[in-house]
Amino acid sequence: MSKFEKTIKGDIAKISEQLNAYILNSAFSMNLVDESEDSYGDCKLIVRVYDKYYMRNSSRASLTLTLFSKGEDVFVSAIGSGGGTGALIRFDWGAEDNITSIIQDCLYEMGY
Repeated sequence: MSKFEKTIKGDIAKISEQLNAYILNSAFSMNLVDESEDSYGDCKLIVRVYDKYYMRNSSRASLTLTLFSKGEDVFVSAIGSGGGTGALIRFDWGAEDNITSIIQDCLYEMGY
């Protein structure tokens, strides 16, 4: 498992759109599996699950992206999982770190 979290300032809808486009364009094998959105007063929650196929170990890794906003503060959480081989000793060949680094790279390009 690999995790990246950061709190930034901005409009959650715009940040979400930019992240989604960046993620889907990051690899031919990247797919949006499902998503959920809800609001609670002035708070908004967006959860998206993506998966990506890795040829180097013939497996898929998942990326769970959570965005939570209250006002201008937006909490971003990216958790990468899977992408490993082996039943007892898992080797993911860097797939989990690779999939969460997509979020880091996108936020960096967005100026965060």
